[in-house]
Amino acid sequence: MAKNVLLVGESWITNETHYKGFDHFSSTNFHTGAEPFLEAVAGDEFHITYMPAHEAVRDLPYERAGYDQWDVILISDIGSNSILLPPEVFIKSERRPNRLKLLREWTHDGGGLMMVGGYLTFQGIDGSGRWRRTPVEDALPVTCLPYDDRLEVPEGFVAEIAQADHPILKGVPQEWPHIIGANEIVARDGAEVLARLPDEEGGHPLLVAGQYGSGRSLAWASDMAPHWLPPEFLAWEGYRTLWLNMLRWLAKAS
Repeated sequence: MAKNVLLVGESWITNETHYKGFDHFSSTNFHTGAEPFLEAVAGDEFHITYMPAHEAVRDLPYERAGYDQWDVILISDIGSNSILLPPEVFIKSERRPNRLKLLREWTHDGGGLMMVGGYLTFQGIDGSGRWRRTPVEDALPVTCLPYDDRLEVPEGFVAEIAQADHPILKGVPQEWPHIIGANEIVARDGAEVLARLPDEEGGHPLLVAGQYGSGRSLAWASDMAPHWLPPEFLAWEGYRTLWLNMLRWLAKAS
């Protein structure tokens, strides 16, 4: 029976102004970065529900039981404000349940939670992801820095494998393609650091696994797509295997 996975975030909207001499006009575009992941894990093993960032503001459940429809939840490149401040709270000042606390409780009760890096996860660009000291951070195997945590490495780095025998890394080639960025995170005591940045880039954790109550959690400090994961990484044979293994481990189906 397929495991149910929710991917939250990994979308954005851009508004551009085009200047042509005296005249100018604006254009707006909607973008998603989820396609490489969705294509990699497609099949009968997992049923993926994709909830872009603007939909998550409204549609993420307000009741604890609402999360039980999923075995695994991935939070990718979306700030905590999107979940804390729906229009009813931000505009109308109406009280609503804290969905970050519901995610923490769901994980503690046996869910599989993962945070994927990006400009608005962990602490993010200018600290605007704002996941530090949130209930979701409590459930992760890492802690966030209190400031901009981006590690921009334009020349690229190759991950160093710390626990090649872990189920998540089973069948994943030892030689990884270059990665060009990540969030700086700190592994909790007792968490398992499976891969890290090289020493010349600080040796920071890249992939960390842990337990939270009856649940499991993962932190992947880089992206699931560009720009931090170049096309070579997406085309790498290990990309699909790595993602499937992470989902299996989170769903306790490995």
